[in-house]
Amino acid sequence: MSTAQAVETVFRIESARIIAAVARIVRDVGIAEELAQDAVVAALEQWPATGVPDRPGAWLTATAKHRAIDLVRRRETYARKLAEVGRTLEDVPPPAEPADPDDIDDDLLRLVFTSCHPVLATEAQIALTLRLMGGLTTQEIARAFLTSEATVAQRIVRAKRTLAKAGVPFEVPYGTDRDERLASVLEVIYLVFNEGYSATAGDDLVRPALCEDALRLARVLAALMPAEPEVHGLAALLEFQASRIAARTGPGGEPVLLADQNRSKWNRLLIHRGVEAMRHAGTGPYSVQAAIAGCHAAAVRYEDTDWTAIATLYGRLVLLVPSPVVELNRAVAVSMARGPGAALPLVDALASEPALRAYHLLPSVRGDLLERLGRPAEARAEFERAAALTHNGQERALLLQRAARL
Repeated sequence: MSTAQAVETVFRIESARIIAAVARIVRDVGIAEELAQDAVVAALEQWPATGVPDRPGAWLTATAKHRAIDLVRRRETYARKLAEVGRTLEDVPPPAEPADPDDIDDDLLRLVFTSCHPVLATEAQIALTLRLMGGLTTQEIARAFLTSEATVAQRIVRAKRTLAKAGVPFEVPYGTDRDERLASVLEVIYLVFNEGYSATAGDDLVRPALCEDALRLARVLAALMPAEPEVHGLAALLEFQASRIAARTGPGGEPVLLADQNRSKWNRLLIHRGVEAMRHAGTGPYSVQAAIAGCHAAAVRYEDTDWTAIATLYGRLVLLVPSPVVELNRAVAVSMARGPGAALPLVDALASEPALRAYHLLPSVRGDLLERLGRPAEARAEFERAAALTHNGQERALLLQRAARL
């Protein structure tokens, strides 16, 4: 491995910790990222002559922190800043914050709460989180979400500028503020995973790398916040979902329906991790979704799936998160537990929902129910309508195949 490759690999692994450590000194994630990049440049200049250090991550962190200290010392407000970060300069723990039973002092946690601050739009939160916590380049984020590098770069730059302008503190919030902010953090990780698990557009149904990044963030968060049940619920959900990725597509990238998946391809280690995470989960929305995913994971064969339990869990989820999409999923479970005739009225009742007007899965589900009820002409029309609504090439091809068979 060349020196440049070594630097890139180490920074990819350690970047979040380096940026977090520096951000605690400069209190600005944008400046912290720039200083971390300066440390990379220093490594590229020095390591070819001195060799890769025994602890390369610690070397990069120390170099970035020294540059941060120099920056603080050059500021006009040097005396005040030095008092705030004096102990940090000496590489000892920072001054104690006001005592609080929920206090969590971890730089990584501070970083994720900052990058998901509600002052930012969701798209900006996602881009900044993937950049700072996931270590992804602008090009990788753009490729993952099928947008231009310029768009992603603008989102990241504006996000950092917005955080600085708003004076967002580099801290873990307390009490009710933490609950509100944690919901935003979990939602960002959830959205990132879902975009990788079932791409909304493009030619690929699944983007495993995006799922891996989200899963890694969920694991980090669970380790940093062991007393938060919904954090474990989200981690469990993503572990269960990720376990099925290899079986979700065929040799040509075409979708493989759940009933047709080769369950020997399901990752048993990830399922085990999901089961372990469920031991610490609670009763919130992510935990309930994890329980649903766990029901699928527990079934050795598709025929063994406990659809009655899944329908009941979806009923509980509807109460927690009233949503026509959840209602549609519940209708699918009801169709499997009690037959398509029991589910069709539930689906028809959702036809007038504005949120589902352009949602391709509504006519797709309705087409499936009609096919099972022996009404092929109506089913074919629904599959064709669903194909016209989806923006994913692989899903469109599958829906048109189902229509053609009828």
